[in-house]
Amino acid sequence: MIDTKWIGHELPASVLPIERSRLQFFAKAIGETDPVYTDADAARRAGYRDIPAPPTFLFAAELDSGVLDRLLADLGIPLAKLLHGEQGFTYHRPACVGDTITVRSKITDIYAKKNGALEFVIKTSRATNQDDELVAEIRSVIVCRNG
Repeated sequence: MIDTKWIGHELPASVLPIERSRLQFFAKAIGETDPVYTDADAARRAGYRDIPAPPTFLFAAELDSGVLDRLLADLGIPLAKLLHGEQGFTYHRPACVGDTITVRSKITDIYAKKNGALEFVIKTSRATNQDDELVAEIRSVIVCRNG
């Protein structure tokens, strides 16, 4: 069982520079066809200052930094039992090429269902830019299959 002592635990901050080539690669990898996500001129015509990050891109911050790997190890969740339960984003402003995003996360709940066969870890995050402006709030649900 995942120890509920982790509720309230704050993860180390993750910093993600928003780079043009990486955004373009990500957009192509997810099958995004809107040129706003790959072409700076199209992005500017759409009202952005440069290419914006596709909606799910900010999830990469904690993956890149290793924070999620460390969290799973701390919680005792083996990768073989890990399921991606849910992910949601509330955006307050776009993250564009040239921004540096910092993600700060906290474990806000841990609970079990089906007599412990499934355990859930709720993680909430705040993503801010280099000017400390709130870019997005992110909610993730990690599921651990037991048995």
